[in-house]
Amino acid sequence: QVQLVESGGALVQAGGSLRLSCAASGSRFMFSINDMAWYRQAPGKEREWVATITTRTSTYYRDSVKGRFTISRDYAKNGFYLQMNSLKPEDTGIYFCNKVNSPFPWGQGTQVTVSS
Repeated sequence: QVQLVESGGALVQAGGSLRLSCAASGSRFMFSINDMAWYRQAPGKEREWVATITTRTSTYYRDSVKGRFTISRDYAKNGFYLQMNSLKPEDTGIYFCNKVNSPFPWGQGTQVTVSS
């Protein structure tokens, strides 16, 4: 069973940047042949979709992060990332990665806290 592990979260000031990474443990999993997405869950709120990258490298973002976040994958490293710039306090939450289709069980996520 594949387990996705998120990392890179931290406490940053508003306006700062972070780069989140998603790695796969367990069975061999290729990010490049799956539509992948990042999600986040703010305290007391439902998990929400943040961004998607398709197998054809088309990218989609929720309106509130457009122009600030960049979703990407590294074929050589079999990596999957979310670059977050110009962070705002409302970006605070636990960030998760997962497949778009037939998602795996959710991992622990990585905590992002943006202070004002």
